Amino acid sequence: MKVLVIGLGGVTNGGKTTLAEKLKNMLPNCDTISQDDFFKPESEVETDERGFKLYDVLDALYMDEMVTTIRNWMKNPASSGVVTQEPQNTCDKLKSVYILIVEGFLLYNYEPLNELWNRRYFLTLPYEECKRRRSTRVYQPPDTPGYFDGHVWPMYLKYKNELEENASMQIDYLDGTKSQEELLSYVYSDVIRELNKLKEENQHDNVESLCPI
Repeated sequence: MKVLVIGLGGVTNGGKTTLAEKLKNMLPNCDTISQDDFFKPESEVETDERGFKLYDVLDALYMDEMVTTIRNWMKNPASSGVVTQEPQNTCDKLKSVYILIVEGFLLYNYEPLNELWNRRYFLTLPYEECKRRRSTRVYQPPDTPGYFDGHVWPMYLKYKNELEENASMQIDYLDGTKSQEELLSYVYSDVIRELNKLKEENQHDNVESLCPI
């Protein structure tokens, strides 16, 4: 049994969840996990001196629980019921590989998670577009006045800078202003290449390509 763990991280409102769900429908034996499911309850999230709830930091999340959930999936992916109807445009030999797509805004700044990724993608947006998209969403608890400029965007820049300063971190940065179709095509093709590589590494007697890109 082989597993492929894909990270789909990046900026708030960058299209991570939508892209993850579309990939799940296209790829064989594919499941998704959302980092949003590991937020601590509001009562456990720190509040700063301005009254801002500090949600965009690692301490606002049950990160150990998230790592455990991913590792448990890797040990027995078939038990999660990921095998659904067969997606189009995949070949038989890829159906023996299980794929997990993990999407979230702080995937690569927590060292125990960095041991797990086969591929890392990071969606970016310019300030104005991110703020515009954020303003159209309703959050619970709702964003307070000044929350985006005072907490959300500064934390995004902080964690993104940490990644960019880590020369050993291999991340594929994606322009979130591109169409969903363009992003989907790029990531799908890249994952198929990764699947082919995984199969080649584990089947030395079979060197022919598994699927056309």
